Amino acid sequence: MNKILIFASGSGSNAENIIKFFEHKDLAKVVAVFTNNPKAKVIERAQKFQIPTEIFSKEELNQGKVLQKIIDFAPDLIVLAGFLLKMPKDIIEVYPNTIINIHPALLPKYGGKGMYGMNVHQAIVENKEKETGITIHYVNENYDEGSIIFQKRVTVLVTDTPEVVAEKIHELEQKYFPSVIEDLLKSDL
Repeated sequence: MNKILIFASGSGSNAENIIKFFEHKDLAKVVAVFTNNPKAKVIERAQKFQIPTEIFSKEELNQGKVLQKIIDFAPDLIVLAGFLLKMPKDIIEVYPNTIINIHPALLPKYGGKGMYGMNVHQAIVENKEKETGITIHYVNENYDEGSIIFQKRVTVLVTDTPEVVAEKIHELEQKYFPSVIEDLLKSDL
């Protein structure tokens, strides 16, 4: 059975969706949720499914302490689901092409530092984009620059507010993220 380790910083709706998706499958299961936010709702969501949680600081992440905790869980795949900190080089080097992220836009547009959540949706509406979407990609040392695994597009109407765009993106994330993870694991990454 493949072991999935999830990193999240916020509400954890994608994390919970992934946990539920694999809950009754033989292919994989979520073995832990890591967060840098002690107040993140993802902790409550993970506990509801008896999934262990690890809470850490940015300093612990960058000083190699989180890497040791990751190694203890021996994950086959590390999934960033709304995780806002940059993955340090030591983790990427130990887990090459094993860390994936979901981004709420069509990379390479609207990627990079500060481009997350409503910041992305606001920029898309302000720039009068006709479409947006999600990108699932491998994680490297630079924000949102890893190889693209999957993209799905959605139309942006001239009447759409950033909140409406956020809802469209959330629907895509909920629909496609778990199945893309499943396909990756079936193909042995």
